[in-house]
Amino acid sequence: MRVRTIRDLSAADLKGRRVLLRVDFNVPQDAGGAVTDDTRLRAALPTIRALTGAGARVVCCSHLGRPKGRPDPRYTLAPVAERLMALLGSPVRFVPSVVGADAEAATRALTDGEVALLENTRFEAGEEANDPTLAAAFARLGDFYVNDAFGAAHRAHASTEGVARLLRPAVAGLLMARELEYLGAALEKPKRPFIAILGGSKISGKIDVIEALLPKVDGILIGGAMACTFYKAMELETGRSLVEPDRIEMAADLMERAAYRLTLPHDATVAPAIAEGARAHAVHRDAIPADEAMLDVGPDTIASYRRAIGSAKTIIWNGPMGVFETAPFDAGTRAVAEAMAEATSRGATTIVGGGDSAAAVEAAGLAAQMSHVSTGGGASLEFLEGKALPGVVALETVAS
Repeated sequence: MRVRTIRDLSAADLKGRRVLLRVDFNVPQDAGGAVTDDTRLRAALPTIRALTGAGARVVCCSHLGRPKGRPDPRYTLAPVAERLMALLGSPVRFVPSVVGADAEAATRALTDGEVALLENTRFEAGEEANDPTLAAAFARLGDFYVNDAFGAAHRAHASTEGVARLLRPAVAGLLMARELEYLGAALEKPKRPFIAILGGSKISGKIDVIEALLPKVDGILIGGAMACTFYKAMELETGRSLVEPDRIEMAADLMERAAYRLTLPHDATVAPAIAEGARAHAVHRDAIPADEAMLDVGPDTIASYRRAIGSAKTIIWNGPMGVFETAPFDAGTRAVAEAMAEATSRGATTIVGGGDSAAAVEAAGLAAQMSHVSTGGGASLEFLEGKALPGVVALETVAS
């Protein structure tokens, strides 16, 4: 079975009909509200253009930030509407309400091919509670439903799960379909060798991913501060590095079960503090000074991980190798991004699992050189863990 998409709808299903399109426009903004990173907006453009090109009347809805269930001017989507209009090159009507008579009237005033953006869905208290009354109010804003917000698909909210049960057809947009295609294929029928690269600060956030991937991959490369919890399980000195004491036993168990499939950094780039990059130096993993912290993987690890990536046919990456926002502790993360870009050019399937990893490849200018860069960090992790995503489960399926 596969999820139905807008490609499965006929011209008659689209032309002149209102589509409630759930997008993920939870984007970074500056103090004045201007969008500082429009990656998620650009990712939604193919679906919006496909719908408007077919004559649909597109009603976009999204959350932004955490306004706690009530209107908050700091989280208005008005500036996002302006940026979306610039990207589309055509008008976008901003609707200053989420649901209700005014919002419904605004959707019915649209003409074929027009686009509107509703105010922040989280301005409604029932959104995150998946309130059925709010879901029904959302359903009155469209004639059918499309979910293109993979980044929010792991949340059972009124605009992602509740409304999809009420407003039919309920199908996936092009971005959602692409996410499911790449992540699903990587897990179900990967080209081998298949490796995963997992980084970040805490092992606790990746335990379930490691557990789920171990039976499927040929190897897992570990980076980031989470490596230090494994080091502690090996009774190595970790100095001032971040360690999760309550996960040490779990780390030891994972290493025993994974055996050769789990690779830890061979060396580390350490310093007394992030702000003291000038004092950064590389040490073997069994020689981390007691008064310094591991802030990136070391050069030997970079070389080893480059070789592993270069020999793989399918690579999934989630989590940076170090404090990638601050030089010189960005070297490991940058090297992984470069090695993955090279692997793509050789025909490998390279998937970046959203979050900080996606930010890193964007910053390095290498996003276009990956097979797929996910727009959903949390959703990607839960998908890799094998969990059902409520926003996907609620959509219609077709026999494959």
